[in-house]
Amino acid sequence: MNTQNKHHHPGLHPVNDALLTRESWKIFQIMAEFVEGFERLARIKPSVSIFGSARTTAGSPYYVLAEEIARSLSDAGFSVVTGGGPGIMEAANKGAFDGRSPSIGLNIQLPHEQHANHYQNIALTFRHFFSRKVMFVKYASAYVVLPGGFGTLDEMAEILTLVQTGKTRRIPIVLVGATFWTPLIDWFRDTLAAQGMIDIEDLGLFRVLDKPQEVVDAIFEHYESRGFEPSAEEQEILLDL
Repeated sequence: MNTQNKHHHPGLHPVNDALLTRESWKIFQIMAEFVEGFERLARIKPSVSIFGSARTTAGSPYYVLAEEIARSLSDAGFSVVTGGGPGIMEAANKGAFDGRSPSIGLNIQLPHEQHANHYQNIALTFRHFFSRKVMFVKYASAYVVLPGGFGTLDEMAEILTLVQTGKTRRIPIVLVGATFWTPLIDWFRDTLAAQGMIDIEDLGLFRVLDKPQEVVDAIFEHYESRGFEPSAEEQEILLDL
């Protein structure tokens, strides 16, 4: 009679049944995050996702700039979506909250640094970064990226990768703050493109701007010959995001 653990195979560690059961049931929590996100965000279009540092203090130049950009976008008819936290996220939600269109926060549970700001008409809370990141992309008509750290760079790299690989539709990607972003863009060109890691044409996936009205104008310019709604072909692409 084989007395080995039923999950044990040579070369593999035995499985903790309680842990396996807990991880298997985790799928329902993940499903719930996607379902709630889809149901609550499907009606906010057109929307712009705005990113930036959680550590930026109120009243600082980047905070003020984020607030002005979000207010301009909100008054122009765009819902504004942020990560729902402090810093530039708070500034963007605040600007949108004072404008004509909804202010949305996609909050994340973290051990530190993240607490929900008070300027959200719609607030969702996620346990998982990956389901939250889908929501940033799925309904966005544009991405606006202000200065930030690893989280901001992660979101920027995510949208650049998705557009570059054709896994999502081409949307405006605006990096705000030429002084902040230029050294990174130089590295993209002089190292990544020079060594063949990206195509030089990939540098055209984004624009670098400094003023709120420039951001609004760049987004409208992108859509001037088409509507904000995805085409039938783009909708199929977004289904497989």
